[in-house]
Amino acid sequence: MSSIMERFTEKFRKSAELYEQAGDVIPGGGHQSRVVHPFPVFVNEAEGAVKVDADGNELIDYLMGFGALLLGHAHPTVTDAVAQRLRKGTHMGTTSTLEIRWAELVRSLIPSAEKVRFTASGTESTLLALRLARGHTGKKKLVKFREHFHGWHDYVSPQSGINSQVGIPEESMSTVCVLEPDVAEVERFLSEDTDVAAVIVEPTGGHWGQFPVQNPKFLQDLREVTARHGVVMIMDEVICGFRLSRGGAQARYGVTPDLTTMAKIVAGGLPGGAVAGREEIMDQMGTSDPNRRLAHPGTFNANPVSATAAIATLETIADQPINDQADAAAERLKQGLRDALKKMETPGHVHGVASIVHVALGVECDCPGEMCTQPHDRLAQGTAQALSQPLKLAMLNEGVDMMGGIGFMVSAVHSSEDVDRTAEAFERSLAALRGEQVI
Repeated sequence: MSSIMERFTEKFRKSAELYEQAGDVIPGGGHQSRVVHPFPVFVNEAEGAVKVDADGNELIDYLMGFGALLLGHAHPTVTDAVAQRLRKGTHMGTTSTLEIRWAELVRSLIPSAEKVRFTASGTESTLLALRLARGHTGKKKLVKFREHFHGWHDYVSPQSGINSQVGIPEESMSTVCVLEPDVAEVERFLSEDTDVAAVIVEPTGGHWGQFPVQNPKFLQDLREVTARHGVVMIMDEVICGFRLSRGGAQARYGVTPDLTTMAKIVAGGLPGGAVAGREEIMDQMGTSDPNRRLAHPGTFNANPVSATAAIATLETIADQPINDQADAAAERLKQGLRDALKKMETPGHVHGVASIVHVALGVECDCPGEMCTQPHDRLAQGTAQALSQPLKLAMLNEGVDMMGGIGFMVSAVHSSEDVDRTAEAFERSLAALRGEQVI
């Protein structure tokens, strides 16, 4: 019987050739988050829940644009609107009525959004939010949590679990304080250091919930502590915005931050992001006072094409049961994965909120299945590369592309058949992993 690696190399032969070609012109052979060992799969077309790779293989997709495509690939409402927009012009170098409509939709859905400003990416959104917090408070330090990811700029890179510190000045690093996601620790730190401008948090926990917050009242308590200390609370909803609910994590959990950062779904799966929040903080970008005004240029901020995709997407989410459909598919998937683990007599655990699903092999837990209560070091063992990389390849061999071998971003267009086929693929993948003594 062929090994997982042998099957992968044979099935995705054209991708291997393209990766070698890419290495001549692109450092690392492609975008960091897309490249896996021994080579990434190259895909040029997708529709609904399925994409077709360079070798012609059909893959049930759970990357979904790294969470950006809650409506699935090439949703006709979005693509038709964008096609019409392209014929009218892609960039006029001016503001447009599209920007107003986009902002109004964000404000109608996101509880914290008194005013909205658009960026070109999630990383730009967290950078802008931090600058707004510093401008508003007159303080310079940022508190972030270990393993929480907020993009790749200097101020959010420390201990993100993804970024390295190469090229980041120590002077920048010295303004960032990394804490455990524990409110008591935050309380102690803010009581001792009065130069903190903001606390930024992934509301689902580190890495879109791979490392969930352990206290169900964590967000509420964090809101109370930051407000009492006059520190800006930034909720990073780049991934979970419009996914955990129409109004994101803040609507689901009833916590209103000072600022919210967004990207992915907020731009309809096209390049774009946003920062929204309290009017007095946001108005630093609109004031005529030169001593208070925060400049925020950007060639592609609120560009007409991204705005068009965003409007079509957010109107669909607002008017249709998109979240209910995605959540139901995710619940079916979680049960199917659990059944496969049980059938294969494989220790493991499945958890996740709304349409986000996580898998940790070798980790048993009796939690209800949303926010896992296992210690983070145990979850880290169950999602380590020694397990996640072989699982990623084994699932690709079975026609399923999952997020990093640790989870799934489910969309509203994943059918029951897609989900059931995924659970069956997971069962076969477990058998392959056992055959190679990975588990």
